[in-house]
Amino acid sequence: MFGLFRELRRAKVNNRRTRAIMRDWLGARPDLAFDAVKYRGAVKDAVRHAHLRPGGELGPFLFTPHRPAVYTTPILETWRRAHYEQAALYRLPYTVAEGFAAKHRIARATFLERIAPQLTRLERLRLQESARGLGADAVRADLTTMPLTRLASYVLALSPDDRVRRRAELTAALRAAARRTAGDQAGRWGAVAAVLDDSFSAYGSGHKRRRPLAVALACHFLLEALASEYTPLWLSGRTDALLARPYGATPLGERVLDGLERGPGRLVIVSDGWDNSPPGLAGEVLRIWRTRLDPDHACGIVHLNPVYDAAGFDVRRLAPTVPTAGIRDAENLVALVELAQFAEGRTGIVELRAHLARRVEVFLREDA
Repeated sequence: MFGLFRELRRAKVNNRRTRAIMRDWLGARPDLAFDAVKYRGAVKDAVRHAHLRPGGELGPFLFTPHRPAVYTTPILETWRRAHYEQAALYRLPYTVAEGFAAKHRIARATFLERIAPQLTRLERLRLQESARGLGADAVRADLTTMPLTRLASYVLALSPDDRVRRRAELTAALRAAARRTAGDQAGRWGAVAAVLDDSFSAYGSGHKRRRPLAVALACHFLLEALASEYTPLWLSGRTDALLARPYGATPLGERVLDGLERGPGRLVIVSDGWDNSPPGLAGEVLRIWRTRLDPDHACGIVHLNPVYDAAGFDVRRLAPTVPTAGIRDAENLVALVELAQFAEGRTGIVELRAHLARRVEVFLREDA
């Protein structure tokens, strides 16, 4: 959100409605002082752009931070003391404390050991490999509690040798995350075949390396938990999902044929929609299957695309006869497949409302 505010500032969008939105959003933050410490530059830009006058000590902290001799707001005072007192920096958020640690020339291993209690769950996941190399054992993430897609990204960032060496640990963590995500739907989807894209295009971008492949890997474990009978079909022909890597061409049509030959109740395709071996085969296979071989939709087919097509403001589709949805995280797979079934007419409004009611109930329970 702060990034969006900065984009508005760069674009010189500063009408009354924009300023009101920024004011209300900042006013609704549960702990704006914490935000001001962690994202000081961004909060300062937003306040200046919206012509706001923060109350209390926030104004002095943002614009004249070193003028007050002491702050009464605890986190602001901790930030002030961290400039000259090393012990204070370990009570700050990790991203802020890291800068102070460099200023005080604290050894990286010592810093990680002492800041470990302040780390968020995802910070632990991101740092634990480098911390392990430094001998900072306090930075250890509980992989079984990690979100499924984030965990899949972590696994793919490991070297193949590390994945083999830690196979039992990583597989158990991915399956635990998948079962948690599946919830009461676990084992209730019947026979499922999945076509999973691990071609070279699954590498993604320089900003989100291996992100499409991470989504495919997470979907693989989630579908395994949801199905009573599951057949994964990676484009490369690989059978060891834990060693997935983006490589080779995209024979999507051949794998779709392989999946349909198994006669599943559902076929889930996780791919960026590019089909180049040969080009267009997947679209033709799906068109003929829907119009000639399975006009009654006995097999539910859905295409989930983890890559946003900026040129078309959408995701690339395989065939007009198959519903396509963009998927950012594998955790959204169940909801997207349910919506696809409704779009195809396989389920009615009653089933859709019941599904959405269950999702809301789970969300509120987890939020509480």
